[in-house]
Amino acid sequence: MAMSIFSCTFAIVMAKNILFFILLILTFSATGSASPKMRKYPGGKYWIYRYTLTDKQDTPYSLEHPGRWLSRKSIERRRKQGLALDSTDLPVSPKYVRQIEKTAAESFRKKQRRDSEWEIIGTSRWNNTLLLRSNDTTLLANVSALPCIAKAEKVWESPDSVAVMLKQDCHQNFNVWDSIKGVTYGNGKEQIEMLSGHNLHRIGHKGKGLTIAVLDGGFQNADMIPAILHANMMGAKDFVFPNSQYFYQETDHGTKVLSAMAANEPEVLIGTAPEAQYWLLRCEDQQTEQPVEEDYWTMAAEYADSLGADIISSSLGYNEYDDYPGYYHQHDLDGQTSFISHTASMLAKKGIILVNSAGNSGMGPWKKITFPADAYDILTVGALNTEKKNAPFSGVGPTQDGRVKPDVMALGSPTALISGRGTIVRDMGTSFSTPVVAGLVACLWQALPELTALEMIQLIRESSSNYQKPDNVYGYGTPNFWRAYMIGKKRISESVKREE
Repeated sequence: MAMSIFSCTFAIVMAKNILFFILLILTFSATGSASPKMRKYPGGKYWIYRYTLTDKQDTPYSLEHPGRWLSRKSIERRRKQGLALDSTDLPVSPKYVRQIEKTAAESFRKKQRRDSEWEIIGTSRWNNTLLLRSNDTTLLANVSALPCIAKAEKVWESPDSVAVMLKQDCHQNFNVWDSIKGVTYGNGKEQIEMLSGHNLHRIGHKGKGLTIAVLDGGFQNADMIPAILHANMMGAKDFVFPNSQYFYQETDHGTKVLSAMAANEPEVLIGTAPEAQYWLLRCEDQQTEQPVEEDYWTMAAEYADSLGADIISSSLGYNEYDDYPGYYHQHDLDGQTSFISHTASMLAKKGIILVNSAGNSGMGPWKKITFPADAYDILTVGALNTEKKNAPFSGVGPTQDGRVKPDVMALGSPTALISGRGTIVRDMGTSFSTPVVAGLVACLWQALPELTALEMIQLIRESSSNYQKPDNVYGYGTPNFWRAYMIGKKRISESVKREE
């Protein structure tokens, strides 16, 4: 509800604004009607440090034998796009990992603290980093002093208390009023037709053969909701430490995101890529907001790469952290400064298309896109209302170095989705306009498999409504996936003729 309200009377304007804020509060509040119960954080005080290693010397891994850590599908994706592996693809040096483990163990023995604990909880190949968790600050400092450590940074500190998770049941059948008789796409009709994606479905391109990794904070009841169980689910993995004991009882944010792509319930909701394959990767910690979540996101993205994913749909973004005042500023929106954006900017060069939400900071003091929406060579998605006007909450551009952001826009105010309770809901946010686009990227890539990730991104931008005159609110505009298909098909045909 954006531009048109300004032509109304003052009273109507105020009424609509009040309604909007009520909806916004409902949209971004936690799942459930009551305030969450809190409990003391288990295990006492802990810290997680990110250690950047100096290099990858003395590694037993070789670029000539990537099958030791990458799947055949991942290697084939690169080969098909003419992308060579480089040093960033190599795992971190096992020699340095052993040095860190030895130093931590020695620190543990010297202090003789029965309660002293430490654990390596993850690494990043692309950033050459390692995460170490401990309740011993001396141990963490000793590791920081090692010659193989180029940089050490605290990225997580245990909070005093956390919310108690409440189990949510789900419906096994949709309500009668969820169905729209005679409308094949059901509640999803408007969001797919706005992007002309239904025409790709009409000729048989529904994402088959493409793998989409969904990076999110939780997939509540995704293992129980029939409409989602019918989807091509390949697997799930938790990157948040500690891993959840109840993976499918975390937030339903990811369930909603997944449904926008994977649902296939005629007359109720058909998503934009019902025949694609899906991996569910949890990398957002709902209990706190701290920089380590950028590491979790990075590990999830690298895992998606290793298993051969073609597309990442990420409805996550960061710019403020608990107890880290001034951690980021708007001048950091350059696609490289933040850890998460540096990772995101590498994805297309690995053959993966990242579709990421612009963020919902448009009405707050930040206003702009969040990290990693500023990354290079990705599709950053803003939110439109049903009148194709920008939703007021949608983050705006440009990046600090002047690149157009967002890239494209889709319906996100509201989007039809399936909630963790298994019911049809209409929710608002760039979180939900993003998977609408991600699913259609899969359909388009199925139709045009000859194109590389970078060529696909450019083609989608070119086919958007605002391409000739992009701006900082709508970016390149609303993509037309049918037009993109026709343009891409013509270019491929002309290229084949030239080669002949």
